[in-house]
Amino acid sequence: MIHHAILRALSKLLIPLIMLFALYVQFHGDYGPGGGFQAGVIFGAAFILYGIIFGLAEAKRVAPPAVVEKFVALGILLYAGVGVWSMLKGGNFLQYGVLLHDSVHGQHLGILLIELGVGITVSAVMVLIFFNFAGRGRAR
Repeated sequence: MIHHAILRALSKLLIPLIMLFALYVQFHGDYGPGGGFQAGVIFGAAFILYGIIFGLAEAKRVAPPAVVEKFVALGILLYAGVGVWSMLKGGNFLQYGVLLHDSVHGQHLGILLIELGVGITVSAVMVLIFFNFAGRGRAR
């Protein structure tokens, strides 16, 4: 893709917009269609597009696989942590109403954190899958 200047220039303009749209889907998921899974897929697709256009080595420089693996764990820990937090507050696992002083506020905070954990995990797993498949040698 080194010789495709138009694709490289357009992708530099589109990738930040794709990531911004992923954040919109992530944080608007409470009030409309969207949420963590959809936002994670969109955010991961932005990194995959970067890897396709600029090469796998450059994508791994921007998002090192060791760091991406830590984000997988972070998202899972965030998801499970909200569940454990609700149990420590006297509720059931993922019973968001007990998280804050008001049940409604607890519901909003719980859903936001759960969806954030899902989005982080899905995005990181997609990037890792891309790295693993794109990094394989070709059979001759």
